[in-house]
Amino acid sequence: MSDRERSSGNGRLLMGISWAVLLLGLWLWGRQVTDVPPGMSARTTGDVAAVGRPLEVELPHSAEPLGEALPQRVDIPAMGVQAPVVARGLDGHGAVQPPPFDQPGVVGWYAAGVKPGAAGTALFVGHVDTETRPAIFYKLSTLRPGDAVRVVRDDGRVAEFTVDDVQVLARDRFDAQQAYGPRKPGRAELRMITCGGSFDRDSGGYTANVVVNAYLTGSGP
Repeated sequence: MSDRERSSGNGRLLMGISWAVLLLGLWLWGRQVTDVPPGMSARTTGDVAAVGRPLEVELPHSAEPLGEALPQRVDIPAMGVQAPVVARGLDGHGAVQPPPFDQPGVVGWYAAGVKPGAAGTALFVGHVDTETRPAIFYKLSTLRPGDAVRVVRDDGRVAEFTVDDVQVLARDRFDAQQAYGPRKPGRAELRMITCGGSFDRDSGGYTANVVVNAYLTGSGP
């Protein structure tokens, strides 16, 4: 998500609008509206192309879910990202709190949800840019199936995920079930979300969300 959303002078309102899709998705997610056909992808929206799951990409088998442990850092080599992870909850309007605006290099984890590496879908959110420079998830839409995502946990283990789906979902056609539901029940999955599409100066927000899914394929010390 972007710090540009503060620029209209109605930052609190615009932040609520920008993250409303997360609130809707989490509400449905908590009510177990979760069945999503594997490989389901939305059309691209003019952001860097969402590639879905190309048939020529051979992905590894999923690994057994790990026990629960708190995330401390996320490493995404293809993006050149090594970032701390901070727990986030819901704000007074019931929307997910994004990472603090003055910490654009931090990734937020929805702490009331699944812990990364455990069975289910863990949720990471991050800003795409600030008013002056790119933020931590600026290159999220450039990820491709097969790319690695590593989450360092407080039990001393590293949960190793593999990207299997990249989508750009227009906000006016946002499908919470598609965005938040697990791709395959029983797997440990990681969903990473930021703003996408184009910046709409009238509303003070972006026109789409980039949604990246990854699943657990290994672990290490």
